[in-house]
Amino acid sequence: MKNLFLFLTLLVLSISANAQEPKKVKDTTKVQKLDEVLIKAVRVEATSPITHSNVTKKEFEKRNLGQDLPILLNFLPSVVTTSDAGAGVGYTGIRVRGVSPQSTNITINGIPYNDAESLGTFWVNLGDFSSSVESLQLQRGVGTSTNGAGAFGASVNILTDAITEKSSAEISNSFGSYNTKKHTLKFSTGKLNNHFEVSGRLSQIKSDGYVDRAESNLKSYFFQASYIKNNTLIKGLMFGGYEITYQAWNGIDAVTLATDRTFNPSGMYTDNEGNLRFYNNEVDNYKQDHYQLHWSERYNNNWSTSLGLNYTYGRGYFEQYKEDENFADYGLDDITIGSETVNSTNLIRRRWLDNDFYVVTASANYKNEVINASFGGSYSTYSGDHFGEIIWAEFAGNTEIRDRYYDGNGKKTDFNIYSKGTFRLDENWSLYADLQLRSVGYKTTGLISDRVNLRIDETYNFFNPKTGITYKLNSNNTFYFSYARANREPSRSDFESNSAIKPEQLNDFELGWRHDNNKFRIYANAYYMLYNEQLVLTGALDDVGTPIRTNSGDSYRLGLEVDAAIQLSNKLAVQPNVTISSNKNKNTFSQIDGNLVSLGKTNISFSPELVAANALIFRPSSRFQVSFLSKYVGKQYMGNNDSEASKLKSYFVNDFNISYEIETISVFKSIILSGLINNVFGEKYVSNGYYYTYDDIWSNPGVTTTIEGAGYYPQATTNFLIGVTLKF
Repeated sequence: MKNLFLFLTLLVLSISANAQEPKKVKDTTKVQKLDEVLIKAVRVEATSPITHSNVTKKEFEKRNLGQDLPILLNFLPSVVTTSDAGAGVGYTGIRVRGVSPQSTNITINGIPYNDAESLGTFWVNLGDFSSSVESLQLQRGVGTSTNGAGAFGASVNILTDAITEKSSAEISNSFGSYNTKKHTLKFSTGKLNNHFEVSGRLSQIKSDGYVDRAESNLKSYFFQASYIKNNTLIKGLMFGGYEITYQAWNGIDAVTLATDRTFNPSGMYTDNEGNLRFYNNEVDNYKQDHYQLHWSERYNNNWSTSLGLNYTYGRGYFEQYKEDENFADYGLDDITIGSETVNSTNLIRRRWLDNDFYVVTASANYKNEVINASFGGSYSTYSGDHFGEIIWAEFAGNTEIRDRYYDGNGKKTDFNIYSKGTFRLDENWSLYADLQLRSVGYKTTGLISDRVNLRIDETYNFFNPKTGITYKLNSNNTFYFSYARANREPSRSDFESNSAIKPEQLNDFELGWRHDNNKFRIYANAYYMLYNEQLVLTGALDDVGTPIRTNSGDSYRLGLEVDAAIQLSNKLAVQPNVTISSNKNKNTFSQIDGNLVSLGKTNISFSPELVAANALIFRPSSRFQVSFLSKYVGKQYMGNNDSEASKLKSYFVNDFNISYEIETISVFKSIILSGLINNVFGEKYVSNGYYYTYDDIWSNPGVTTTIEGAGYYPQATTNFLIGVTLKF
């Protein structure tokens, strides 16, 4: 497959080099940047009947001081973010409308980024990626057809750095609480001979984390070579990262939260003298490299095409010290030492992932004054090896170093084709239609970490129709209504926890109003998301910190989102947003004290009824900005049975951000000074956790008692980051 990818790369370069130069045409319509053709197939326009928010490079820059991309999106409507280490560096996550990250579709230049098997998105593998983002669109709900796993609550479509006309360079350094440091070097040659540009970035982020020993060491790179001539754009990209992160995914119980909220149980063991110790290499160690080639062609005012090729290579492991492990759990034989039989040992293990991911995407766009239509599709193939090694054991028995105690493979193919378009009926009315066919195949062989033979051979064929209508009342007011259906396959871990797991289906209805003038903007929309067999988080985790999901039968999310921007004066603006929602499982059954009990209608896990944010922005000049940012998240349940033991309390957190650019006449074009105080008032809050139950049949023989418990991920109290960027 690697040879095939190289062949296709050379083929595209050969075709583009020999293609005839398109005829020059007089542009009578607004010219779309060729860079944007890359993501035309997965984005929507401002007037589309799809609920969305856009974020630009300039908006990222003011707060980009080392925290991961999800944290930078924290103040968008309906968004809740969290960080395992507590300070926004390392493993972070984002939920939109209460939907888990596994149900959020992520694309980079139209290429799927979600892990093919887990369906999750691991931003830790792309440290400082926000420094290479040109623009981002967050679509809430089903959104438009996209490549990769279907969107079940949101999709995030990222466009990386655009071509720059002039040469430039910049050095960014930031420092802050918990020994956090970020160092970034960026450059661009600008256009050479009016056709070529080479640009790149090198970054390193280090942080000790708010939680004990939750340190992160994230190295990343981004390189891009571009060729542009008239209406042709070719881009070759290489980007990736190498992360070493001390594990912080175990969380802590309620007692520890109250007495020692930074405690981290990961790596904890007892030595031979009975002393409590922590293994110093209880880490996640992973490398991920991405290679993309994009060819965009604009033939005339009406037609444009885009072809994308991608290869992603990921490999790495997490390492754990385990006490008193049974030989049988690792396929080992008992050993005899003298007259004593030994059947358990202390050991250090590594669980590996080694995977290859290939993608081909293609799209064509036709646009005139009446129609804006796109046609396209993608094909991807994934192969992932899962295996475990014992690298040390107190009693080794019949093992050799690097022996694999489990070894398995997962293969997945994903093919989709779509056709979508917006049709202007007259000056006021336009229709939107989007049809997608998607076929997913998933097959596994070998053993999983519990040494159970996992045999999956499933094929899913999905039809995902979407339609909508937009009414433009006048230049300031637009109304829209849309309906969209999405289907989504289970993840590998879903199959591991339940072999009878089913795919989920969503019918999404959106009704919105957009009002926009020079000093006041308000976007309001109501949504009704009706699920069949929604895969919801149970609140529990497996032994590697992956959230466990289950089918919930019929469920729904009903909500109202309001997003506004008000220019109070030339220098002062306020940007509030609020989401009020009801998120319910229609009929929940739970095993309680040995009996199956109907709980009726219950709340969906991790779905607060109220999420609100606000930005108060003071801009005395174009180069000086001060922002006071606020976020409120209402109470939420970590399970689906409304148990008080699973409740996360509401929280209200405020940040302070300042940015000042100094123009110089020396070596530097400008110097940008930035500062960020997170959680100004020192709120002790928890944004994520897990909930579990088990049946106790031993304490009182003959009586089954359900025991429940919870774990919590505490977030940092007041902390700061300061940075300086030197632009050449």
